[in-house]
Amino acid sequence: MKDNIYTIPLIDAFHSNHECPFCFIYNNMENEALEFMLGSAYMADNIREKTNKLGFCSNHYKLLYEHGNRLGLALMMHTHLLELKKTLDPLLEANSPRESVSKLSIFKKKETENNISKFISENKSNCYICDKIDRDMNRYLDTLFLVWKKDPKFIELVKSCNGFCLSHFAALLDMAPRKLSGNTLDEFYNIIIPLTKENIDRIEEELSWFIDKYDYRNKDAPWKNSKDALPRSIQKIASMDVTNYNDSNN
Repeated sequence: MKDNIYTIPLIDAFHSNHECPFCFIYNNMENEALEFMLGSAYMADNIREKTNKLGFCSNHYKLLYEHGNRLGLALMMHTHLLELKKTLDPLLEANSPRESVSKLSIFKKKETENNISKFISENKSNCYICDKIDRDMNRYLDTLFLVWKKDPKFIELVKSCNGFCLSHFAALLDMAPRKLSGNTLDEFYNIIIPLTKENIDRIEEELSWFIDKYDYRNKDAPWKNSKDALPRSIQKIASMDVTNYNDSNN
């Protein structure tokens, strides 16, 4: 089938030997987003308008801070904080002790307090980077089904991969009935469900051997493929790449 901007990275991800091709894509997109945000993007008006409104989640604040461009992050933080204050300051002022006693009833005061908590909670859940990655990730998931229907070689490639993390496996199961039908849908289930079970069993066995290697009786036994089983297990279960394990067995 004809390639598009999502097809080639998708196929590359299935060649990556990663525990989850979609986590592989996610990690690449996240690294690119961090580089972009602290490169030229933080000075672009159209980007700053969005980051002023949304900010970032706790994890991406941490990653942006660790990236090193503290001035760029400070500039984004400052204008985001100014944007927050436009809504937060009136809420805080309306809920001051003086205003509560002189102008607000007990019912109005309770409603205002809830509005403050609601605003803070909603703001905390916003993230410019997460939103961008989620949109692109949905397109990659959608592309899998498009390629699945048109390219038998891709189906063979999927069969040979290491399966998926539980989160992306669930996403594929949820999307499949909307993207496939009839025998094609049955074929999809008959491939990815056993594939997932097989690779969960594999990672469990590797993790078990990793643990057994700490028994003095196995001191001289080979590690087999278990030396990096712990981070790969975390990837498989929690969709979290805690270390760059791809090169650990080279």
